[in-house]
Amino acid sequence: MSHPTKSEFINRRRFVFSTAAFVAAATCLTGGLLHADETAPAKTVGTSSISNQRYKIAVCDWMILKRQKLGAFQLTKDIGADGVEVDMGSLGKLETFDSAITTNSVVRQQFLDKARELNLEISSLAMSGFYAQSFAERPTVPHMTQDCIDTMKLMNVKVAFLPLGVLSDLVKHPELRSNVAERLKAVGKQAEKSGVIIGVETELAAAEQVKLLDEIGSPAIKIYYNFANAIQNNRDLIAELRTLGKDRICQIHCTDQDGVWLQDDPKIDMPKVKQTLDEMGWSGWLVIERSRKASDSRNVKGNFGANTTYLKKIFQSP
Repeated sequence: MSHPTKSEFINRRRFVFSTAAFVAAATCLTGGLLHADETAPAKTVGTSSISNQRYKIAVCDWMILKRQKLGAFQLTKDIGADGVEVDMGSLGKLETFDSAITTNSVVRQQFLDKARELNLEISSLAMSGFYAQSFAERPTVPHMTQDCIDTMKLMNVKVAFLPLGVLSDLVKHPELRSNVAERLKAVGKQAEKSGVIIGVETELAAAEQVKLLDEIGSPAIKIYYNFANAIQNNRDLIAELRTLGKDRICQIHCTDQDGVWLQDDPKIDMPKVKQTLDEMGWSGWLVIERSRKASDSRNVKGNFGANTTYLKKIFQSP
């Protein structure tokens, strides 16, 4: 890999300082949520106990069947989580995401107000449309990612989730690697300008994910790690976390495929996971995506409530 030029080094240094300032402002003023809409004055959000937690627990709005719906916040509160990962909306064959929080400032403010009212945080935005659409080949990907980054700025959300999905799976489609890497380099430049992080989920083993990040070479592109990827591919979850290390993981989908609750899953030693993350010095959001009980898969409150309670017991108990 080529060494960065002097100008690239300066830009990355500026990114690090601007990102630190962004986080400090968001934490001090809002406890994680701050309104940054240019069309209306900011409304202060009171500091909450959530901000004092090393590990915070969130749920995905699309998995609790409230994809970009205001009701996701009350349901998240009922479930007992600290925050919600808000999806950017459907994609299909559209030029960009069908996202009201991007195009409608009133709707966007309603989301921020409801989060403040319920003392919740928006852990991240998600581009889940790429689970089924091709990040490597769709021609309007730069438009899509810029829309997400612009929305992050307007809502002061620090991290966005970008799954490479089925069509850009680099294990099954290694021929797409150069195209994926080039597009992630471009997204990295978009994100660096705004001081935000794009977290990429890939089926690659941890050592290969490190190589991919090194190839991209952007401080704004990190790994959004999913426990299920290691487990379902018979890899050592603990070893993978250590291989990636603290600074390469921006957030974690703390989940397995559906079947049993996390507390009943023999494939995840959650206390060992916490010990490992503690030793790594990592902190941040653990986001529940699946791990629903197979015999009662549509019971949203039951499944996500049980998983949230268990994770809080492991990660937030004194």
